[in-house]
Amino acid sequence: MTRIALIQHEASRNFQQNLQRGLNAMEEAASQGAQLIAYPELAFTPFYPQHRAGPHPLRLAEPVPGTTTELFSEAACRLGVVVVLNLYERCGERAFDTSPVIDVDGSLLGCTRMMHITDYEGFYEQGYYTPGDTGAPVYDTAVGRIGVAICYDRHYPEYLRALALGGADLVVVPQAGVVGEWPDGLFEAELRVSSFQNGFFMALANRVGKEDVLTFAGSSFVTDPFGRVVAQGPELRETIVYADIDFAQCDESAARRLFLRDRRPDQYNRGAVQCAQSPV
Repeated sequence: MTRIALIQHEASRNFQQNLQRGLNAMEEAASQGAQLIAYPELAFTPFYPQHRAGPHPLRLAEPVPGTTTELFSEAACRLGVVVVLNLYERCGERAFDTSPVIDVDGSLLGCTRMMHITDYEGFYEQGYYTPGDTGAPVYDTAVGRIGVAICYDRHYPEYLRALALGGADLVVVPQAGVVGEWPDGLFEAELRVSSFQNGFFMALANRVGKEDVLTFAGSSFVTDPFGRVVAQGPELRETIVYADIDFAQCDESAARRLFLRDRRPDQYNRGAVQCAQSPV
């Protein structure tokens, strides 16, 4: 069994304080046996895209490696845990919504950059982010094969299928989801179906708390390869959500036994084919 922990925390405007609270939560989760610790989208800063980008949004971004990854790499090595972060990354004159993945020895295994960038009221993301260029990497960590689908990317079945074909056992979803965004359980249903269709666990770590424009919902949760919600946090309250998961269940899933096996990728890009009429 692998214990994972989702850090469901608010982020204030005090960057150093947010980092310290994130490190304190990491210590707490590790003391409770967590082997993988995941954080929400833009975990240590305000959610910048709730406002339209100003003239110099790059000033808000940070490099990778940088202050955040260095602090969490040291802590990961000291505590012996895998960490999935999310931050606003600057790379030259471009910026990305980025999740660095850190292994138990403190090494930075790589970064996943959000591929699909939305833009609507309260989520003016195209003014901040460049579309990601990292593809759909799957990381071989000390606890298992981990993929990342950052927030909006979870809506794209082809991206999640790419992670499945890459051998992901767990997909972490750093999220900024607001109260009332998805009614009638659709928020959870989407990931339940994705887990079932692809044969992996999914772990959504959501922001929580009221900011300038948006109120983030919390309710972080974990789904298993059979499409069940196996752990969920409360709405509108800071917490750490724990789940004990067995990666052996991925091999028992319908997706691994049947769906992935019976794919026909040679046919998927073909147009309509005219059927020959049967002779009279």
